[in-house]
Amino acid sequence: MKAIVNWKDKLEFVGTADTTSFPVQMDSVSVANGGNGASPMELIAIGLAGCSAMDIISILQKKQQKVNSFDIQVDAERASEHPKVYTGAVVTYIVTGSGVEENALLRAIELSITRYCSVHAMLSQAFPIDVRYEIYEEEENGDKRLVHQGAWQELPQE
Repeated sequence: MKAIVNWKDKLEFVGTADTTSFPVQMDSVSVANGGNGASPMELIAIGLAGCSAMDIISILQKKQQKVNSFDIQVDAERASEHPKVYTGAVVTYIVTGSGVEENALLRAIELSITRYCSVHAMLSQAFPIDVRYEIYEEEENGDKRLVHQGAWQELPQE
């Protein structure tokens, strides 16, 4: 893969990769403060969630789980000194549906983070990533009820 980043104005850039050519707007200033894009560090956290999200929703669909909504929350900590790298992260998978099986989600998480998600594989070499999950049952009135939550842990290699 080849990627290129083009300077637009001030600290605003647009990046593309030759595999898709989709433009990615980047800026070092937050949107709330007049910026026009995500920061590179934000894109790393988003990439971590996005990579795993694609794996997990695909696996849950193959397992015929009735998922109505699916979110991944990444809470990443950064060092206080430059270069302010990530020093750890908590990734929480939040699934809402009808009768979603805890074991199905746990297996999907396992497959994603131990086999398929290249972003998780790469970043877990740089800093610890804790993995958590929450499963909500969607009620007929539209409310949701927490039915399972926990932390996923890789089994030790024998």
